[in-house]
Amino acid sequence: MKKLTISDMTLKVAAGAYDLSFKEKIEIAKLLDKLNVSVIELAAASGSKVDDVLIRTISSCVKNSAVSIPVALSENGANEAYELIKNAKKARLQVSVPMSTVQMEYICHKKPAAVLEMITDVVSKSKSVCNDVDFVALDATRSDADFLRKAINAAIDAGASTVTLCDNAGEMTTDEFIDFISGIKNDIPSLANVKLAINASNELGMAVSTVLAAVKMGVDEIKTACCKSEVPSLEAILKILRSRGDSIGVGVDVSLTEFGRASRQIEWICEGKTGGAVGTDAQDNEESYTLNEYTDINTVSDTVVSLGYDLSEEDMKNVYEEFKRAASKKIISLRELDAIVASTAMQVPATYKLVSYVINSGNVISSTANILLEKDGKSLAGVCIGDGPIDAAFLAIEQILGHHYELDDFRIQSVTEGREAIGNAVVKLKADGKVYSGNGLSTDIIGASIRAYISAVNKIVFEQNV
Repeated sequence: MKKLTISDMTLKVAAGAYDLSFKEKIEIAKLLDKLNVSVIELAAASGSKVDDVLIRTISSCVKNSAVSIPVALSENGANEAYELIKNAKKARLQVSVPMSTVQMEYICHKKPAAVLEMITDVVSKSKSVCNDVDFVALDATRSDADFLRKAINAAIDAGASTVTLCDNAGEMTTDEFIDFISGIKNDIPSLANVKLAINASNELGMAVSTVLAAVKMGVDEIKTACCKSEVPSLEAILKILRSRGDSIGVGVDVSLTEFGRASRQIEWICEGKTGGAVGTDAQDNEESYTLNEYTDINTVSDTVVSLGYDLSEEDMKNVYEEFKRAASKKIISLRELDAIVASTAMQVPATYKLVSYVINSGNVISSTANILLEKDGKSLAGVCIGDGPIDAAFLAIEQILGHHYELDDFRIQSVTEGREAIGNAVVKLKADGKVYSGNGLSTDIIGASIRAYISAVNKIVFEQNV
């Protein structure tokens, strides 16, 4: 029986459609890996440090699936992309190039002849650093037939191990698409030496039938997703293969017994129906699982891993310091530890550090704040009167900085319940037309607000100095 390769695009689709947290993206990757999908496709790196950390983390935690990342169509695109996924057990570089004339002009700013040269260059460079290279012919069904064949031949000659044909417009019927694939296979004999994949759009509601027809005629790989998208859902494909796979001589390595639970978790994460699926015994007993000030760093580290994070040694050290500060005042639940990780790890270097603060406030006196910060080993103090304790604190920080930033948003919410609940403050500051967000956690909402403000300031200062 032929094994069909499943290249899942959930995380790539979700990057543009859902506002997922760092942890939720890692959780989805782990669920897909547990399902044993052949390939997990990630969105292209944006260049931000958080994106880089995310891709490296997913690459290191995925054990069964290949991790695929798009390559920028530039001189160093292949090296930069591979550097992010080089620790993956199985790595794949994806070279996506538009085939229609309009898209070539718009995206690549090149004429067809120059695009062919670019395909050869980028694919060969990708092959030199990674053995598995997927050449993706975007908008293939609307391309010039002769040019498409030249592009595919160029990619195969340069070392592509998979060729993906995309019907991005989704305007072809099933029969038309099958004829389209059949013509290409007949005209390009070298396709027999590589994997042939398809990405069928569901614009006309025929993507699943198109995929199955293509599989019957010899396509090796299909693109799917576990969230709402224009590509066929993995659930629909598996449902048909479960009942008819034997009759068409096709099977998959995806774990059918795990699929129901995992797909529901992914759907809940993407649709925002939960705060993030977890899937660990520890979190199933979240309320009874607690940590205290005597818990050592190894236990906290193991618990953080069980929450779905894969932190660097430096980030773990920072998380533990914040944990110890909060645990000195109360017992810490898993939910609270999760909030500590989210606000502490993967932050920019702290130019300004909070040393201490003293707030005086009441209904018969003006609110005052005395803030002490540290920068480069030097203590910096600010004292201000404000319209309330938080306003006074922010003004005192501005006095230290010698700069006023526009406050774009300020929110406080309780992470946990009870009299000793941990509060989470979010401060958004505007600088040079951009918004910078900072988070702060504390059992004291004023302390949380101060930490959030300083967090946002540190991000501004870091970017300005890069």
